[in-house]
This record gives sequence, C-alpha cells and structure tokens, in this order.
Amino acid sequence: MTAMTTATNQRRVLLANPRGYCAGVDRAVITVEKALEQYGAPIYVRKQIVHNTHVVRTLEERGAIFVEETEEVPEGAIVVFSAHGVSPAVHEEAGRRQLKTIDATCPLVTKVHKEAKRFASEDRDIILIGHIGHEEVEGTSGEAPEHIQIVESPDEVHKVQVRDPDNVSWLSQTTLSVDETTQTVDALRKKFPNLLDPPSDDICYATSNRQDAVKAMAPECELVIVVGSDNSSNSVRLVEVALDAGADASYLIDNASLMDDAWLEGVTTVGVTSGASVPDILVRELLDRLAGHGYGSVSPVTTADETLTFSLPKELRRDLRAE
Repeated sequence: MTAMTTATNQRRVLLANPRGYCAGVDRAVITVEKALEQYGAPIYVRKQIVHNTHVVRTLEERGAIFVEETEEVPEGAIVVFSAHGVSPAVHEEAGRRQLKTIDATCPLVTKVHKEAKRFASEDRDIILIGHIGHEEVEGTSGEAPEHIQIVESPDEVHKVQVRDPDNVSWLSQTTLSVDETTQTVDALRKKFPNLLDPPSDDICYATSNRQDAVKAMAPECELVIVVGSDNSSNSVRLVEVALDAGADASYLIDNASLMDDAWLEGVTTVGVTSGASVPDILVRELLDRLAGHGYGSVSPVTTADETLTFSLPKELRRDLRAE
C-alpha cells in the first residue's frame, strides 16, 4: 500500500486507488458504444447499462434509447441487456419479439446465475443476500424463483424458513458491503450449520477492492466524498464503509457541482473515491473543485492493482469480425 503522509495542518486530498470503472462496467459501456458504431442508432438498452447518470446521458446523446422493459423495444430491433443481468423470462420475451439481443451482463454476475441454477438442480433452498428490487437480484432470482428467497441483512435471518435445514445454500449480490455480507452469512450458518457456500466469493473483486481502499484511507479523513449515483449499490456501500472505518463524515454525489462547500469547514484531509460505474472524468472534476478551495495536494492511497479485462459479448464480437 502507498504510504500516507502524517497528518499536518496543510489541506490535502487522499485519493483512493482502485476506484471507478471495473472490468464489467467498462465492458458494458464499450458494448453500447461499439453497437452504435456497428449497427447505427438507435440501439435500445434494457434498464440503465450501468448505474451512473453521466454514463447514461452520454450514451443517450450518441443514440442509445433506455427502456424499462423489452416490450418497449420495437419488434426486430437491437436491445442490449445491462451489466446487472436479466432473468430467463426476459430472454424469452426478447425471443418472442424477435429482438436481436446483445447480453452485456457482467461475467461475475453470470457466475452467480450459474451457481443459482446448479443449486436449484440439486433441489436446495437458496438464500440470496441482496437488495430487493435491484436489477441484479431480480435477474438472479429469476433463474430459480421457486428455490430462492432474498435476505437483505443479518436482522432478517430469523424469518427464513426452509424445507430442509441440512440442504440450504447461499449466494449474494456482487456489490454488497463485504463486512455486512459476512455478518449475514455468519447468522445464516448459526441457524443452518450445514449451510453450503458458493464455490467462490460472489462479491466481485472490484467491490472488495474499492471498499479496502476506503478502509485504508478513511481513518485519516474528516470527510470522504464518494462520486457515484444514488442507485449505484456499490457507491452507496462506499459511504457506509467510510463512516464505519472512521471518517467523521461521508457523502455521495453524482458530480462535483453537487459538493456542498460547507462540508469543508474545519476539514484538513478529504478522502475521494468513486463507485465502480463512475468514469474518472467525474473524479477529476471534483479534484479540480477541491483544488480551488485549497486542497491542491493529492496523495494516492493504493491497496490493489487491477488488471482484469473481459472480452465483449459474443454476439457483438461475431458481427465485428464479420465486418
């Protein structure tokens, strides 16, 4: 980890690294951009491709049309499924409407879908730890709705009812708080001692890495500002992690214009990070604004180096090769 300077009276920024785009988000955004280049506008996208207002607006300006459901897409048109994944029912509806689909689901979310199908094939009850209503949770639940029940926190574990306490497994949304998920799993294991784990951790590497960087940075910060949209689960979690790790205050903002200058009163050290669906230009704009208030010294706090990349969806790669 990059060493942090000792506390001084000089105003400074600690900049979390890793932050911003993860491999799954990068792949999803590039998928829409390449589809627009390859097929021309409009390209329809079911739900927000990633949970970031700036990204969605930028793609809309280039000709992407975002819809809530596939039934809003004209028959025979091209539709991209978002990084959060969709249920089999959505794929079936797209097939009925003869839509050309491009599936930009993050491969790490696809992994959870496959785990759900395998556990269901073994006739297990599946506890899915996640936020009710989140697109990712809806997509995973749709893989085996008769087997899956959703638990949002450790406080809900006592309500869980299963057919056989010795035949229970758990999965999780990929963007949760690592610590809270661990607490929920511990509570589940107390209730179901033979609880079966997924083959590997469901919380994605990027979520864990961004939380670790904030944990390293927050104890030195009176204020941590997280750049991200309100509907971004992993961004919201970063605010919670910052407060739990010792920051006096933490706020989530979509962009630099939403920073309240009053937050800086009496603050020497500001921590800055961003959610996994946030382009770095938004962080740079925040750093510029902070510099204007005297926080021109920026020190990185590095806890991991990320090198993972994902190939584009096979449907798009095939047409790009043909071209």
